[in-house]
Amino acid sequence: MINRSLSQQLDDLSKGEYSSVELTQTYLDRIENHQSLNAYVSISKDVLEKARQADQLRAAGERKPLLGIPLAHKDIFCEAGVRTTAGSKMLDNFISPYDSTVVSLLRNAGALSLGKTNMDEFAMGSSNESSYFGAVKNPWQVDRVPGGSSGGSAAAVAARLCAAATGTDTGGSIRQPAAFCGITGIKPTYGRVSRWGMIAYASSLDQAGPLATTAEDCALLLSAMAGADEKDSTSSAVQVEDYSKFLSQDLKGKKIGLCVEYMEGLDPEMSRVIEEAIEVLSKLGAEFMDISLPTSPLAIPAYYIIAPAECSANLSRYDGVRFGYRCENPENLEDLYKRSRSESFGQEVKNRIMVGAFALSAGYYDAYYKKAQQIRRLIKNDFLEAFKSVDAILGPTTPGPAFKIGANADEPQAMYLQDIYTISANLAGLPAISLPAGFIEDLPAGIQLIGNYFDEATLLNLGHQFQAQTDWHKKAPELST
Repeated sequence: MINRSLSQQLDDLSKGEYSSVELTQTYLDRIENHQSLNAYVSISKDVLEKARQADQLRAAGERKPLLGIPLAHKDIFCEAGVRTTAGSKMLDNFISPYDSTVVSLLRNAGALSLGKTNMDEFAMGSSNESSYFGAVKNPWQVDRVPGGSSGGSAAAVAARLCAAATGTDTGGSIRQPAAFCGITGIKPTYGRVSRWGMIAYASSLDQAGPLATTAEDCALLLSAMAGADEKDSTSSAVQVEDYSKFLSQDLKGKKIGLCVEYMEGLDPEMSRVIEEAIEVLSKLGAEFMDISLPTSPLAIPAYYIIAPAECSANLSRYDGVRFGYRCENPENLEDLYKRSRSESFGQEVKNRIMVGAFALSAGYYDAYYKKAQQIRRLIKNDFLEAFKSVDAILGPTTPGPAFKIGANADEPQAMYLQDIYTISANLAGLPAISLPAGFIEDLPAGIQLIGNYFDEATLLNLGHQFQAQTDWHKKAPELST
């Protein structure tokens, strides 16, 4: 049952092939047997009872869209009465008093919460090595990273430790782990999913989304997660579509752009993966054309000014006074602030806070932050121009497959370059999806499709049709039971 997609599991549950309790217990047993992957930070204590209730509701005729499906939540989403850490020592003792909107919506749709997944501290990382709870291991090869920051969610889905999982994407943190772990992940348009109750990293970039084995599953999850929220002023009032309705549309006449900047200097093996994907989509009727995104090489330097600037402001609330970690025996208020923050934040978080504070400081704001925002607008303009002639843009999700744990530990520039193909979509606020599309040296490789604003339906349609012709999404790592 664990190798069935979420959509198939729903069908099985409705037919009585197995119960939600049986499905949930199977996942709990696998989580217990594969703790070495370090994918989970905590397990829900009452999930089996919730599964029993779901079975009773189904027997009584209830037909919620995700009834009885066990999901995992990235440990950045607040869940009432549950420890929510954001992968940091700072919040190791924080018990959320409320549910995030994402958790609430999925629960209302009938989904069960198996537990909280590991992540890079405050979502700052591309490898899941910065977590206070230790590095997550890639289930395909355990000496490799699963990607970050949603690495725990991606590893859990790939290892069949849950049916699907939530994640967040600030610069590629859903798509890059999805590519490294051989699963599907979509970052919706900025504002498509509420950020209320999602611990903030960079507020103008953060966006929640689902990770699952298939585009069809992502469509089901996104339909449940998306929508306007009066608690989040940045959420959009654009009506949510039933994304599942668009999955079966044929691709004849769909125009897909190939960004010349993305293809220049691309690893030959990754180029092969892209070319094979183009062949599949072409046979389905999609038409390809070259496009240019000339400011895309500026995305990383712009991002690493804007995101740290916003994180330095967002993380100022963690002062040792109101909630979170507090140092012992502070001498005075200043000592309380300094020691509480220095003792509980990891090095990567400290680095980004310092960079952000510098970029926002008097005398440097115009030279750095303002200039980065101007570049951001140019990047958006490039995409707007491209979407006048294409429906989506195809390229790699990552420069290559997952790298070894520790390989980039002392090379921050090499680590940041892992997001070279994903960051632009965040800066522009566009939706983007990563699909498993092959293997390089026995490791999964992903392709990325970037869509126009609020056109998640086209991306999911393209993904579903691609997966109907390929079986990369059906591959699973070989793990002991």
